[in-house]
Parts: sequence; structure tokens; C-alpha cells
Amino acid sequence: MNVRIDPTWNERLRAEFESPYFQQLTDFVRAEYKAGACYPPGAQIFNAFDLCPFDKVKVVIIGQDPYHEPGQAEGLCFSVADGVPFPPSLRNIFKEINDDIGTPVPTSGSLRRWAEQGVLLLNATLTVRAHQAASHAGHGWEAFTDAAIRHLAEERDHLVFILWGSYAQKKGAIIDRTRHLVLQSAHPSPLSASRGFFGNHHFSLTNDYLVKHGQTPIAW
Repeated sequence: MNVRIDPTWNERLRAEFESPYFQQLTDFVRAEYKAGACYPPGAQIFNAFDLCPFDKVKVVIIGQDPYHEPGQAEGLCFSVADGVPFPPSLRNIFKEINDDIGTPVPTSGSLRRWAEQGVLLLNATLTVRAHQAASHAGHGWEAFTDAAIRHLAEERDHLVFILWGSYAQKKGAIIDRTRHLVLQSAHPSPLSASRGFFGNHHFSLTNDYLVKHGQTPIAW
């Protein structure tokens, strides 16, 4: 895994790249991609960082791991490539946006447009084996993405961290709530969306906070 990542992130995550755990992770990921289909495509593994440089981040949404079926994952949590049918969680996200702020459901499930506005769409694990959810969990990605979250929480001010579901909420436990806005609710998956995701108003709350702190709101 020849790591090529936006320079603003490379500077802050250099210690991770040089650590023993990351070398082991690199060896594991290389072997997995060589052995069979894995996602996202290698060039898109660090898409979340490349599309959203460190100093441009306004909002962080934390996911778990990439979609594991062909053609779906593009290195951004909850996002799918143009032309791919919406997975259930993404469909529910668009429904909540429509209910919250009236934005029509888009024709594309790609969230690149969010990333380019300053939304870091960060999966805790950045790769996955085809057809096997969480198959690359526990090999080091979590430490790497924890470091990214820690740098943002400690070096930036007035960010919005959106944590859907217990996994994301545990990962976001290090965030100083007096320094940043942390929004929590149930996960948008069909199993839990009706138990607190729908009606959470996270998209309007995010924009209200950004405007309050002199930032341009996100065009969700």
C-alpha cells in the first residue's frame, strides 16, 4: 500500500504511517487485495482525506466500514458511486434531509459533493473484503482513524461531529463537547432508524451551528 494522501493529512498522520502497527496493517491490506476482491479500489482508500483536507474540515460523520459489494464503495462513509442503487441507510439519510430541510432526494448516491464542502466522511475501517462486512476490522485501521479524529478534536475549534449508532458514539468519546458540537442519534439503518434517527434534525442543527460560528452552511 503506497500511501498517497493529502499533504495536510500526511503531515499530521506521519507518526501513524511510520509506526509498527501501520506497517503490519499495510502488509495485511496488500495481501488481502492480492488474494481477492476488496473494496474500495486501492486508489480510493484515502478518498475521505483527499477530498477534505484537514484545514477545510467543518463536519465529521463517522461510519464503520466500507460497503462490501461490487461497485458500491468509493472511500467515503455511507456514499456509493454514481449509478449505484441507494443502500437502505443512505436512503434513510436522504429521507431525513428531505424532512429536516426540504432538500429533494438526489439522483446520485455519491456524497463527494459533501466532502468537497468540508464534510469528512470517515469510516473507522477503510477497507473490506468482498461480501464480508467488518472483515478488515481489528487490523489497525481503527487506531489510524482514531488518530485522525484526535487531531481534529485537539487542533481545530467549532467542528460538528455526527455520531450515528453506538459504534460511532464510542469512537467519538474523546471529543471535547465544550469545544465542538457533537450530535448523536440512532443509526440510519432500517433496524434502528425509527428509534431516533428519523427526526434528529442533525442537518439543520449542523448548519445552524456553522452559521453561528461564521462558517458557510453545507448544501446537503
